[in-house]
Amino acid sequence: MFSFSKYPKAKYYTIPQIDLSKKTEGTCSRFGYLFENTVIDDSKGYLGHPDSILLHDGSILTFFPEGHGKGKIIAKMSKDGGKTYIDGLTDTPASWENSLETPTVFRLEFTDGTEKLILISGNPKWPNTPTPMGFNCSISNDDGKTWSEFQRFYDKTSSFPVCPIVSMASLIRLKENGKFADKWMGIFHDRNFVNYKTILTFTDGKMNWSKPEPYLSKHRKTEKETGVCEVCAIRSDKGLGDTICLIARANKKRSNSVLFVSTDEGETWSKPRFLPTALTGERHKAVYLPDGRLYITFRSIILDKREVKKKRKLGGEMNWYSEGLVAWVGTFEDIINLREGQYRIKLAHTYLPSQTEPSIVANADTGYCGNVVLPDETVVTSSYGIFFTDEKQHGTYKTDKGNMKRKTCVVSKRVNINDTDEMLKNILG
Repeated sequence: MFSFSKYPKAKYYTIPQIDLSKKTEGTCSRFGYLFENTVIDDSKGYLGHPDSILLHDGSILTFFPEGHGKGKIIAKMSKDGGKTYIDGLTDTPASWENSLETPTVFRLEFTDGTEKLILISGNPKWPNTPTPMGFNCSISNDDGKTWSEFQRFYDKTSSFPVCPIVSMASLIRLKENGKFADKWMGIFHDRNFVNYKTILTFTDGKMNWSKPEPYLSKHRKTEKETGVCEVCAIRSDKGLGDTICLIARANKKRSNSVLFVSTDEGETWSKPRFLPTALTGERHKAVYLPDGRLYITFRSIILDKREVKKKRKLGGEMNWYSEGLVAWVGTFEDIINLREGQYRIKLAHTYLPSQTEPSIVANADTGYCGNVVLPDETVVTSSYGIFFTDEKQHGTYKTDKGNMKRKTCVVSKRVNINDTDEMLKNILG
């Protein structure tokens, strides 16, 4: 039987949670859009694991694999702030056809004022699928219009082969002598929950990644026992400060999410601490809001034993359950001081096979997100999951996750933080 004997006892969260999974009677019409899910792509039985980037013309470019993790990379674009989506690229690189991992995408800003976009896809080991190992990188020099073919790093032919999972889960720009440099720290993990960092630089336009280095070796016991992975790196002071925190997925379900802090640009990391349940989950993705608060999406994981026992009949696992796709609103200081934050938002319900109506317990196969913040303070979140109850009338969808009656698709959600702030005031009276 599962035990919390080695780690702090998990407690249920006490901050409010706004539920956007189903509009209740009397909801102000101005808030109606908050309950809408815009389909980005539902053309297959299973599509998942998106990431997004905001382009300079205001368009949103969203990438996801044609399958569970592995599969051809698909690109969709919204030119109206996430309300509708069209095919995103007219000519995608041929090497994207054979992607083996969920793509991640980042904007690189250089000290000379130039910019690049980078899309990264790892090569983990899948059952019955050969892998070259290493990770792949594609570059755009024209704000997402065209992309280079994949260039692979640290594969099985290199002097230091690695087999990454979710690379790069985070890519954060580094400072030298207190000022931002043309240097970025990328983070990934392997099947043994060894977490690596690798430093990205460019020489005459040529991409260089430093030899991957296990950066949590001093905390290896906790790293291994909790299953630290898919780490979200956040810099203080709206991304301009001198402190970096890491929020890690604790994949073994033996503890709440794990926190590490660095004040020396990732050279050393603090002793691991455990976050409140309000921030506990998997595949955290953070963006700063204009007022300095953080908006962090993730797959909710609840480990409170009393709550698990009560919810097990609704679809909870033996020692945990998920409330599905959620967002957390709070400050950087809340995180590093282990405070619960301001409030949570259940963005949408992801249905378990037997469910026909939203429930507090949800399907956990969701939570990988792309988040962009529009000038009007609206956050557009793309994610994946079973958001609808329609079932295939004859037969099933054959997917990497098995045969399924319902589609797993990619949707977007628009949330203006001013509106959820007002809803919170109404809830609290």
